[in-house]
Amino acid sequence: MDKVYNPQAIEQHWYSTWEQNHAFAPQGSGKPYCIMLPPPNVTGSLHMGHGFGSTLMDVIVRYHRMLGDNTLWQAGTDHAGIATQMVVERQLMMQGKTRKEIGREKFVEKTWEWKAESGGNITRQLRRLGASLDWTRERFTMDDNLSHAVREVFISLYDEGLIYRGTRLVNWDPTLHTAISDLEVISTEEEGKLWHIRYPLVEGKGHLTVATTRPETLLGDVAVAVHPDDERYKNLIGKYLHLPLTDRTIPIIADDYVEKDFGSGCVKITPAHDFNDYAIGQRHQLTPINILTPDAKLNENVPENYRGLDRFVARKQILKDLEALQLLEKTEKHMLKIPRGEKTDAIVEPYLTQQWFMSMKPLAVPAIKAVEEGKVKFIPENWNKTYFQWLNNIEDWCISRQLWWGHRIPVWYDCDDKMYVGQDEADVRCRHKLAADIVLRQDEDVLDTWFSASLWPFSTLGWPCATEDYKTFYPTNVLVTGFDIIFFWVARMIMMGLKFTGKVPFSEVFITGLIRDSDGQKMSKSKGNVIDPLDLIDGIALDELVAKRTYGLMQPAMAEKIEKTTRKQYPDGIAAHGTDATRFTFCALASYGREIRFDMGRLDGYRNFCNKLWNAARYVFMNTEEQDNGMSNSNMTLSLPDRWILSRMQETIQVVHDAFANYRFDLIANALYEFTWNEFCDWYLELSKPILTSADSTPEALRGTRHTLVNVLEQLLRLLHPIMPFITEEIWQRAAKLTGKTGKTIMLEPYPTVNPALQNSQVNAELEWVKNCIIAVRTIRSEMNIAPGKPLPILFNKGNTRDKKYFEANKNLISTLARLESVSWLSAGEAIPESSTALLGELEILIPMAGLIDKKEESARLSREIMKLAKEMEKTENKLQNPSFVDRAPNEVVTQEREKLVEFKSTLEKLQQQLEKISAL
Repeated sequence: MDKVYNPQAIEQHWYSTWEQNHAFAPQGSGKPYCIMLPPPNVTGSLHMGHGFGSTLMDVIVRYHRMLGDNTLWQAGTDHAGIATQMVVERQLMMQGKTRKEIGREKFVEKTWEWKAESGGNITRQLRRLGASLDWTRERFTMDDNLSHAVREVFISLYDEGLIYRGTRLVNWDPTLHTAISDLEVISTEEEGKLWHIRYPLVEGKGHLTVATTRPETLLGDVAVAVHPDDERYKNLIGKYLHLPLTDRTIPIIADDYVEKDFGSGCVKITPAHDFNDYAIGQRHQLTPINILTPDAKLNENVPENYRGLDRFVARKQILKDLEALQLLEKTEKHMLKIPRGEKTDAIVEPYLTQQWFMSMKPLAVPAIKAVEEGKVKFIPENWNKTYFQWLNNIEDWCISRQLWWGHRIPVWYDCDDKMYVGQDEADVRCRHKLAADIVLRQDEDVLDTWFSASLWPFSTLGWPCATEDYKTFYPTNVLVTGFDIIFFWVARMIMMGLKFTGKVPFSEVFITGLIRDSDGQKMSKSKGNVIDPLDLIDGIALDELVAKRTYGLMQPAMAEKIEKTTRKQYPDGIAAHGTDATRFTFCALASYGREIRFDMGRLDGYRNFCNKLWNAARYVFMNTEEQDNGMSNSNMTLSLPDRWILSRMQETIQVVHDAFANYRFDLIANALYEFTWNEFCDWYLELSKPILTSADSTPEALRGTRHTLVNVLEQLLRLLHPIMPFITEEIWQRAAKLTGKTGKTIMLEPYPTVNPALQNSQVNAELEWVKNCIIAVRTIRSEMNIAPGKPLPILFNKGNTRDKKYFEANKNLISTLARLESVSWLSAGEAIPESSTALLGELEILIPMAGLIDKKEESARLSREIMKLAKEMEKTENKLQNPSFVDRAPNEVVTQEREKLVEFKSTLEKLQQQLEKISAL
């Protein structure tokens, strides 16, 4: 083995080896086990959310593969209608062309070309992360068989009356000219204005004052609503108002939606441009008036002088005209939520348009029942509430999009606009017995991307055909996803799965938290705090990191601030940590929490953990290769450390299996870290040295310890493999030869199971005593500043029969590891010399100080340390007592100073205790 662990030297090699040897394909003889990869956008690149979620899925998959289950992790990508269309349109613009100029057929052809050339970026990146997906079965939501499934579902739901066409209010992106889903709308709080406008009464004098944040929508008002119990307006209900700037009059209506104590208690009702107003309009049979064109300009339904104006240009003109008529009462600053399109940053409009909708309530009932009856289990269970809340209040789903890239609506129209559904035009003519001379045209819209995604668990396995894959792997076992798409994807998959297969698509849903930065902030391009998982794996230079974070910002003015923060946070860039350390960090952070802070310090620690494992393996191989390790000779003796590490391994194996059952990746990581670092590497390897190096060790004892070293390392590698696939494969290839294993890869070896015969609480207790005895001596040595290599005489006082028994049985281990010169037991009443003391239960461990330290010199050294520390403490205390520092400094700086003060106090207390001990000698 190389002396230094270098992940870059092994990772690419092992991944390509696994893939070439089809190691990711289902092949176990056990029960079927299947996970679906939530299909990332074909336009996408790996981000922290992908890195985190994909790591957890891969850990589960590798675990079940090693359990012997017939395991499939289904790969695939989503066609990402809007995102992909935007990418291809940008490419066309660079060539001086537009989508409309080249036409629909040519544009779709160009998009497929782009997909073939550039659409596999994220799948290549998932490979770098070690994701063991069966790439030979990779699916794409626009594949022929998946498209067939989409059309089949649409036709079935249409025939049942659950899909219909209607004119309703939707989220409209005026840049893309399409309806978009709620998930594609990002609402952010921004400073705006609240304009108070007077609406004159038709009869008599006076007016009602209405406040609005969007005065341009006034031209689409159809009523003003007041609360039915508002005494101020009771006598006006049913009367009419002049709609400012128009020749229309509108009624005053009463509705419980109005808060009479908020503002003036009067609300303008614009059903075509506000979701709440739309509901009120329906209750009162008000006819909506749409005043906008698809690109958010004012249309022919407004007075002539406003027609063709952009909505915000019109706003200025309307306010100017209202002021001239003395109808603008006042203007106030107002914080409001502004909805913007995720892809374009354009302000989204509620827009009245003809779309395709899907009735959801009939599908929601069985989906609710499935979770109530435990057929689908959410982990953690509290996410049930989120699921139920949405399904109990579900609205019909707008499934159409005004795009060219996607699954085109399988509906055709004749010249009289009569609708026909079918798989294609030939199928339509056959189904509906249409003559060849009847001209048909297909609907221009495509389906929402989430429509095909909702079929993913069964369409990828071959449905509607009863393929072997479908019969074997459906229903799948667990879905791993974030809480932000419980509504948009998880619930819809359950509804569609029950509707079309009669079965739930998965039995468990593990909801992960969302990865945040170390300050708990959401990672976003605009904040400049995005971390690319591949940069953690490969490393990145500072200038390159700055360029990456400041490129293509929506707000270029933020670049300077982002650069400054990045240079301060990563003065040396980001070091390469390798895939295994990155994966271990993700697992260690994966608690049941809603938000997960990514800490670079933890990543550094797990890179050190990889080094520790590597060096431990080197030690094992140096002491076992070309040696008799007892593999073919059972004539061996197991020492106390041998029996202890085997016992502790069984306990660790049990903890890991229990944690896997509950998706507690953090507990798996913690248990494996503790066993590997503290018990195997720090203690067992050290305890093995006296046995391997002592001239008094028998061949049987040597054989037993070597046998244990090799077998524990090999089992440990299998335990660690699901989290750390690369380093474990590299080391295992060598360990396997020593243990006589003939398998080609660790990933197809059995996962360790508990051997109850090796569990031994008495052995654990005895070894714990040995450890504590060694630690006690080392602690005194450290506190008294005695050189680590100096042999020490120690005295044992008091104690019991067990203490004497344990010491006599382990004298060589204790004397070697604690560096003891001699050991004596004091008799009852025997004088005790000046000593430093440690307690081990009833046993007193004494180290006589005579000749070991210079009392005067050590006291002077400690006094100097105390004075130096006291000055530092005083500086920190003064800072924290200074109001200007506490109020003005960033929170993290103040927190650091407070933590520093606590550490100073703790260290000072220890130094003073040491000085007191020295003075008492």
